[in-house]
Amino acid sequence: TAGVKKDIEKLYEAVPQLVNVFKIKEKIGEGTFSSVYLATAQLQTGCEEKMALKHLIPTSHPLRIAAELQCLTVAGGQDNVMGVKYCFRKNDHVVIVMPYLEHESFLDILNSLSFEEVREYMFNLFRALRRIHHFGIVHRDVKPSNFLYNRQLKKYALVDFGLAQGTPDTKIELLKTAHSEDQQGSCLQTNPVVALGNGVSVSVTAPKQTAQQSASKAADRRSSSLSRVQMKQGRGGKEDSVHHSAQRSVFGERNFNVYSSTYQDNSGTKLIKQSKVIDVSSRKLVTKKKIISTKPVSNGAARKAASGCPLNLLCDCYATDRVCSVCLSRRQQVAPRAGTPGFRAPEVLTKCPTQTTAIDMWSAGIIFLSLLSGRYPFFKASDDLTALAQIMTVRGSRETIQAARTFGKSVVCTQVVPTQNLRTLCEKLRGTNSSCKMSQGEGPSRSENNTALPVAADKPCAPETLGKQTQQLQSLQENDGALEMKATDMKGWDQVPDEAYDLLDKLLDLNPATRITAKEALLHPFFKDMRL
Repeated sequence: TAGVKKDIEKLYEAVPQLVNVFKIKEKIGEGTFSSVYLATAQLQTGCEEKMALKHLIPTSHPLRIAAELQCLTVAGGQDNVMGVKYCFRKNDHVVIVMPYLEHESFLDILNSLSFEEVREYMFNLFRALRRIHHFGIVHRDVKPSNFLYNRQLKKYALVDFGLAQGTPDTKIELLKTAHSEDQQGSCLQTNPVVALGNGVSVSVTAPKQTAQQSASKAADRRSSSLSRVQMKQGRGGKEDSVHHSAQRSVFGERNFNVYSSTYQDNSGTKLIKQSKVIDVSSRKLVTKKKIISTKPVSNGAARKAASGCPLNLLCDCYATDRVCSVCLSRRQQVAPRAGTPGFRAPEVLTKCPTQTTAIDMWSAGIIFLSLLSGRYPFFKASDDLTALAQIMTVRGSRETIQAARTFGKSVVCTQVVPTQNLRTLCEKLRGTNSSCKMSQGEGPSRSENNTALPVAADKPCAPETLGKQTQQLQSLQENDGALEMKATDMKGWDQVPDEAYDLLDKLLDLNPATRITAKEALLHPFFKDMRL
């Protein structure tokens, strides 16, 4: 297109060294921090070789650019981790040149993959994760579009280390500096404040506390930071709907009642008094797009009003749906949350300051969940606490609350939601969206009442509880599971072993401390006959 041609011309102007080396063909990818182009390079042998040129946005921090390059040079080039060929710089423009791997779109192949291909895919993903985790690299953005897959050649490549962070013992020197800066930032700010805009009141409030620890017993009992969220109504986009009928997220955006807070484990601590829990189902639905029960307050105005608040003032918004000026004056809680919505681990969603390579394993588990269920994206939420609520409907509310306590967070949910059986869930969802086609090429016609997915409805709805969401998920399973497939087209999906769901369960372990590692995953019985 004309726009792409103009971008290519601008790239040549910004980095003139490229003109004599590469012939840029087309733009093949574009993200928040970079654009990727397909180019050919004339080799000394006279042959042309395809290359991928990643042009980083000029505002990228030099340290971040250098760290990404170091990840590629030190860990890349083997075990399915993308390497680097060259790097060009002119002023503030940087272009990283990498080998080009022709690959399929995850959406295009999801419905046609055999079970054995899925097994090979996950095995090779774990090889890549084992490699980078060995060097103390946390990728932070593991997802299908960052794990390139050439189906015909059976080649794989983990790409895009633009968001990578280092573990405390990382072998990537430049990530050590970044890790040190992140730690300092998280120590400076402790109390979270969140706003979603569009007039929706979303608060992460501190409990009633004073600067003097002996102020009151109430302050001692409420020594955790409580966050309260009023979710926006789901707008249900049409993203990827043109590809396959399977490309529907299992969850749309609904209203959940979830609290998240910093947890202090002592016998005198109470998360929340029962009398303080608000029955959100009785709140007035003001519009179809937002739910509020108090007058929206300008964030800037509230902060201005709070700027003169003494530190020893007690707040009066604890366990309510609003944020008082005292809480708005408190410093925000800072924790890494970089990544893609739908793939973030529970410890990321709850702003746990200590995040390890386990967050990559959770993301790998979400990919595996999509492959086994035939649904992509599996989770779709507009904010972190909606995402956490959706995880609860699969992994259980009690389990989520218990796991959160292990990494210093408390989560309060208005209803108890049971955990789902992963095999039952995936098999039911794959009923109409498996790798095989129906006997007549498409699924049987469905009645008008069943055309829309109950849990992914695009139209705004009234507030509902997690229990209601679970009932809708079960309804979806029953409807889809009723559609049978021809045995000859199953491609191994009728013989998925228990080991597959055992591995999935270990990947989606809500506790990062006990979540399976990449090294352990490669030794799992699910891969017993595959070679490293």
